Amino acid sequence: MDKRLRTIPKKRRLNQERRFQIIRKGSTHSHWHDPYHLLLTLDWPWFFGLIGVGYIIVNALFALLYLAAGDCIENARPGYFWDAFFFSVQTMASIGYGAMYPRLECTYTNILVTIEALTGLMGLTIATGLMFARFSRPTARVLFSRVAVIAPLNGIPTLMFRTANERHNQILEAQLGVSLVRNEVSLEGESIRRLYDLKLVRSQTRIFALTWTAMHQIDESSPLYGATPESLAEAETEIVITLTGLDETVSQTIHARHYYNLKEIVWNMRFVDILSRGRDGQRIIDYTHFHDVMPV
Repeated sequence: MDKRLRTIPKKRRLNQERRFQIIRKGSTHSHWHDPYHLLLTLDWPWFFGLIGVGYIIVNALFALLYLAAGDCIENARPGYFWDAFFFSVQTMASIGYGAMYPRLECTYTNILVTIEALTGLMGLTIATGLMFARFSRPTARVLFSRVAVIAPLNGIPTLMFRTANERHNQILEAQLGVSLVRNEVSLEGESIRRLYDLKLVRSQTRIFALTWTAMHQIDESSPLYGATPESLAEAETEIVITLTGLDETVSQTIHARHYYNLKEIVWNMRFVDILSRGRDGQRIIDYTHFHDVMPV
């Protein structure tokens, strides 16, 4: 009988990017006060959607300004919004088909065309810079196991989790940092959210190409020594992981992070072995069981 258990993603207090969702009271900071950072961190569909909506709104505003000038666009139907809108699009993009153009006697319209041409040039420059900045940002494709396990290893209780490089390249000088976060009460009765660094059996590797099982031995020096599932729940314990390294492809530093809450820390379980060898002796890694665990 196969006793392997396939882990299932659980609802948690983190959003899709694995960031803490915290309600901030009294903070005046807003994403709209930092538009550059907002545009860099938006998901691609939202980014393109925001650029598209902004483009339409700006052209619609210029179209209304052209309409306010009266019949000053040659070959455009007077008072017709869409003719003014498409004339604005052609002006902003510097297309210049020649079918519609401002009349010489309409100084207001020619000044407006000058302003819109400058606006379009600046908008194109900003959009190009944002696109380059988004594409050039170094990113990591690092896979973390859905759960962390606590089980005996060589007779010592050990906290373990798996990580893997999903790209078919190497991360050089990779370093793992693991911290325990929990609630504590000081001698004065003050509630504190304390953070403790957890020492790993191996916290760095020269070449991170395939998989890496991180291990923290729970001995007398460990903040987890003597802990139980009940005590961890009472302290609202979480595990925070960071990984940094040098991507050999782009020669830039990359980083990844992950969090394990209490429901994602399982006891007396171990990871299913995913390493084997083929008939020709070549090593095989079975990623289909990367997240699977089984009882000790």
